[in-house]
Amino acid sequence: MRDQAPQPGQLLARGVCRHLRGHDFDSIVEFTPERGRRVDVIALGPKGEIWVVECKSSRADFMSDGKWRGYLQWCDRYFWAVGPDFPVELLPDGTGLIMADAYGAEIIRMGPETRLAAARRAALTRRFARHAARRLHAVLDPGL
Repeated sequence: MRDQAPQPGQLLARGVCRHLRGHDFDSIVEFTPERGRRVDVIALGPKGEIWVVECKSSRADFMSDGKWRGYLQWCDRYFWAVGPDFPVELLPDGTGLIMADAYGAEIIRMGPETRLAAARRAALTRRFARHAARRLHAVLDPGL
């Protein structure tokens, strides 16, 4: 069975993760901070900071997603990642902006910082670590 070709949003996420690695952030794609919510990219920085990045590949993709405000409570900074042809005027003020493609990205506008409460940060960091460990285990032991 052949793997499916990556979707446009997945390619943006790959470029974002590559870029964030250059800033010493480790990322997980398609992460669930709580039941019913799935962020495209969550990144953990060297000082424990948590960033969420939503990848939008088109106007239609952006217009169909009304859940993004619910992600703000799960991060210190929130970003949109879009390709160079995306109409950035659609993106809400007060959010970060990353221009990306499948191979890299650039932070155009830093998202404003809203620090997470200590208890939420600790719980989210543990969830991040456990999720990353499960993904690694699945790679090392795919038959599990």
